[in-house]
Amino acid sequence: MLKEIEKSSVIREKLSIGQASPFKTYMDITVGRKRIWQFLLYEFLTCLLGSMPGCIGFYLRKKFYPMLFNKVGKGLIIGRNVVVRHPANIELGDNVTIDDNCVIDGRGAESGKVVIEDNVLISRNCMILAKHGPIRLGRRSSIGSNSVLVSMDGLELGESVLMAGGCYLSAGSYRFDDIKKAVMDQALYTKGPIRIGNNAWLGTGVIVLDGVEIGSGAIIGAGAVVNKSVPDQTIAFGVPAKAIKKRV
Repeated sequence: MLKEIEKSSVIREKLSIGQASPFKTYMDITVGRKRIWQFLLYEFLTCLLGSMPGCIGFYLRKKFYPMLFNKVGKGLIIGRNVVVRHPANIELGDNVTIDDNCVIDGRGAESGKVVIEDNVLISRNCMILAKHGPIRLGRRSSIGSNSVLVSMDGLELGESVLMAGGCYLSAGSYRFDDIKKAVMDQALYTKGPIRIGNNAWLGTGVIVLDGVEIGSGAIIGAGAVVNKSVPDQTIAFGVPAKAIKKRV
């Protein structure tokens, strides 16, 4: 069943509306409709510490960045140039590592939160985007470099999910029925949440489309495009991905 998404939550729409008030648009994109002191704290910490190199930057981000988030466990590691949006919607467990140049965006997670559980590793250059739904990354999961995880109707990784570099978990799609309109001006929809079961392994460059569930212990081969759900303990690969055999 298709679910239409309210386009006012899409960043392109926010930027378009914000031409008359750039400050309010910037505030809405970065921290949401919060009190001015929360915005100023965000600006001060991210501007001062975000790109600070070396041991000093590592230590100061570890000490002061927890002030931004809804909840933070012990042992947080945040690399350089990490962009955090709507941190009040983000919860971090113990021993979470977010490497350099990542984006963690909780702006569309008001119906839930972005929850990153204990011992999760997010490698450099990743994007974790809650555009219009919550995200949960289960404990001990590992997200490979240059991966993009987007939630339109929910995205959930179980425990100990291993995701190689360059994976893309897609949020939804645009309608294209009206040939007189640009595709970007037509309705945005999703087929449902993405769910990845415990102990699954996604190879390099795997694409998972909205509405797909990948079962516990499943293995998806490199470069696969997964547009249908994959059962537990199943090996699948190809474009589109097809089940090859069961693990025994």
